[in-house]
Amino acid sequence: MVGDIEYEATLDDINFTLCDEKKTKQYHNLNEELQYDGEKYALVKIFTTQYKPTDEARDSGLVRIRFMVNCKGQTGRFRMISSGYDYKKKQFNKVITDQLMTISKSLAGWKILSDKSGAKDYYQYLIFKIKDGQIKEILP
Repeated sequence: MVGDIEYEATLDDINFTLCDEKKTKQYHNLNEELQYDGEKYALVKIFTTQYKPTDEARDSGLVRIRFMVNCKGQTGRFRMISSGYDYKKKQFNKVITDQLMTISKSLAGWKILSDKSGAKDYYQYLIFKIKDGQIKEILP
């Protein structure tokens, strides 16, 4: 799904707050590198060391995790969608998706995005290309 990530009490941490719900930057408005300390190299290193493929989970396809980064660099409102390489909706083994979500939620290096009027909230996403249960590529 594309669009705003609305707060859902059953999914989201009530303590995660945004500076301005109405002025959240969308992905295409960033026009910069990945907003993470150490850029993509650091993210890939974290997932490479923490993600553990297993023989019981050998799915292939794409897993996208969308979330928000607030004006303090904190993350919340995580959402996941997955598909096969044919882009049709697909349910991955929980061994894969639980690890990807746990690691994504633990990332603590998101940069604070600001402009002339101050710090901004923004949307972020990570797409994992999975082949036989192993991460082959992380986008963006």
